[in-house]
Amino acid sequence: MNQNIQHSFKALADPTRRQILVHLSQRDMTIAEVTDKFDMTRAAIKKHLNVLEDGSLITVKKNGRQRINSLEVEGLKTITDW
Repeated sequence: MNQNIQHSFKALADPTRRQILVHLSQRDMTIAEVTDKFDMTRAAIKKHLNVLEDGSLITVKKNGRQRINSLEVEGLKTITDW
C-alpha cells in the first residue's frame, strides 16, 4: 500500500474528520466556517484539516488572508478504487 493511501485512511479514521468532509461536500469553507460547525477550538480544527490535506482528501487555497478548504474528489476516488 502506498504512503498516500495510508495517509488517506488515517484521515478517514477519525469521525470529526469524516464530518468535516461531509460539510465540505456541500461547499468550500474557510477555517472559521468549519470551526463554527464544531464545538472545538480553531487550533483543533486546523490540525484535523492538516491531516485531511496530508491524506489528499482536501485542497487548501489561499485567498488573501483566508485559506479556503475544498473537498478533493480525486483523493476520495483513490480510496474507493483501492
